[in-house]
Amino acid sequence: MFARTRTSVDCNEHRMSSTLPRVYLAGPEVFLPQAAAIGEAKKAICSRHGCEGVFPIDAELDLTDNNSAETGFRISAFNEELIRRCDALIANITPFRGISADVGTAYEMGFAAGLGKSVFAYTNVKANYTSRVLAYLPRPPVRDNKGRLCDHAGMSIEEWGLTDNLMLDGSVRSHGGELIIGAVPADELYTNLDNFQRCVERAMALMRTSDPGPQ
Repeated sequence: MFARTRTSVDCNEHRMSSTLPRVYLAGPEVFLPQAAAIGEAKKAICSRHGCEGVFPIDAELDLTDNNSAETGFRISAFNEELIRRCDALIANITPFRGISADVGTAYEMGFAAGLGKSVFAYTNVKANYTSRVLAYLPRPPVRDNKGRLCDHAGMSIEEWGLTDNLMLDGSVRSHGGELIIGAVPADELYTNLDNFQRCVERAMALMRTSDPGPQ
C-alpha cells in the first residue's frame, strides 16, 4: 500500500492517541487519485460509529526517493506496524485489476488474522468468485473425470459459492468478522461507501458484543 509524504519518522515512533477501538482500513482505494479524500471519508464514518479508522496513507514517511525498492519495503513495514496497533481490520475486497481482491489487501487480511485481530470485509460486487472466473475464462470450462470444474489448462475452479478465494472468506468467518456484499453503480466501484458503512456498523456491533468490558 502507499503512504503519504510528510516527514521522516521511524515506525516505532508512530503513536495513535485515541482510546476508541482502532480499525485498519485495507483496500485498493489507496491507488485512487483522490485516495486521501476517500480515506478521510472512511475515517469520518468510523468516527460516527465509535471507532478510529486508520488508513494506510496516514503513515508519515519520507518518500523523497519515490521509486526505490527500499521505499516500497519501508511502506510495507510501516503498514504492518499500523495493523499491529489496531484492534480490527476492515477490508474492501471488491475485485481489483482482475477477478479477485487486491493482492495487498489479501495479504493484510492474513497478517491481521495471524495476529489474532478481528477481520471484516465488504465488496461492491455481488457476483461470486466462481461466476467471475467463468466470465473471465477465454474458453468454456469442462468437468474432469472426478466431476471437478476445470479451466482449459486442467486446473480446478473453486465452486464453494463464496465471494472470493476460500482463504479470504475463511479469514473473516474464523476471526469474528462479517462479510458485507452489495452492488453499486459501475462508475462508483471503488468510491461508493454504502457497503463500507454497513460493514463498520456490523463490526462495531459485533465487537461490542464480544467485549466483556471492565471486570
